[in-house]
Amino acid sequence: MNQDYRRLSRRNFLSLSAVAGLGAIALNSCTNTTTTSATSAGAGSTPAANLPISLEAAGGMDALIEAARAEGELSVIALPDDWANYKEMKASFLQKYPFIKLNDLNPDASSADELEAIRANKGNKGPQNPDVIDVGFQFGEEAKQEGLLQPYKVSTWNTIPDALKDPEGFWYGDYYGVMTFEINTDIVKALPEDWADLLKPEYRGQVALAGDPRKSGQAINAVWAAALGNGGSLTNAQPGLEFFKELNAAGNFLPVIAKPATVAQGETPITLRWDYNALANRDATAGNPEIAVVVPKTGQLAGVYVQAISAYAPRPNAARLWMEHLYSDEGQLIWLKGYSRPVRFDDLRTKNAIPADMMSKLPSPELYAQAQFPNGEQIKAASDVITQGWDSVVGADVK
Repeated sequence: MNQDYRRLSRRNFLSLSAVAGLGAIALNSCTNTTTTSATSAGAGSTPAANLPISLEAAGGMDALIEAARAEGELSVIALPDDWANYKEMKASFLQKYPFIKLNDLNPDASSADELEAIRANKGNKGPQNPDVIDVGFQFGEEAKQEGLLQPYKVSTWNTIPDALKDPEGFWYGDYYGVMTFEINTDIVKALPEDWADLLKPEYRGQVALAGDPRKSGQAINAVWAAALGNGGSLTNAQPGLEFFKELNAAGNFLPVIAKPATVAQGETPITLRWDYNALANRDATAGNPEIAVVVPKTGQLAGVYVQAISAYAPRPNAARLWMEHLYSDEGQLIWLKGYSRPVRFDDLRTKNAIPADMMSKLPSPELYAQAQFPNGEQIKAASDVITQGWDSVVGADVK
């Protein structure tokens, strides 16, 4: 792998557990349970009450498939084709279950937008009501507490680490990555190696976020990673806001939500993005333009996303079938193929279920030696600091 890639090359996030340890993601200490009350967090008043919370309770896979067939549709939200290999994930689901019509809602929605879509569509049986969500970790617990989710434990539940799932089954981790610099090298010749480099005059008007830090999990984590690289910590995200204030004052911050197209076109030549998305974008351009993915020397922040089923899902059986697909060996390997580390990685590796060629393409663990995994309390606190302080401290309207 060339040196502008300190870079990555698929060869790690997998060995990351050997470096940082999956147990280091001590979100909130969770223990596996065998029973769940659908009335938790106020969910008892929702349509989700008393619905089956496991494949066994649903009558097994054949029964679930038939129930999903009767519903005939599934509405997903915020699943861009170029995010975590979701294009292949959706295609594989439809190939396996061709009787399902997939309503692919608002692919560019933020985690906050996903929760708002549930709130706004309570009682709506139409396709615009999302059945399932994929959100930043902190939004999973928020949604549970608000009664927006229904529990369901996939058949591979016991292979999901306890620290990465709600013990009652309301949400469960799906994949995670580390914040990196995605760089269009046709525009940027001297590559930034660390956060402080982004303040250099040569990067004026070139540094962008892949979301609005007031509501996007990816953007929130980029600001938090900047805090780690500038004197902050997992319990102190404020330096991240101060860094972006300085970046904005210097004219280097570009308040445009970066997308793969804007990177390729040179509109947002330096984008702060999860490694799996940046690597996938690099592959997609096939060298036109050449994309470099740099892991910063300091401030390496790992972020977890979670899956959940809406308490108001009009198509709950199709939603459960979708979850079974995601958490099957096949689904987990599809995420891994897209560079995102799946939550069941350790189980797959133990079973020798990961193809050798896939393992060989993953980034080396040395690149992630300093990666820090926040727990749930830290994530909630940092998210509050960043979302509430962005306007007053940075004052840049990202859109």
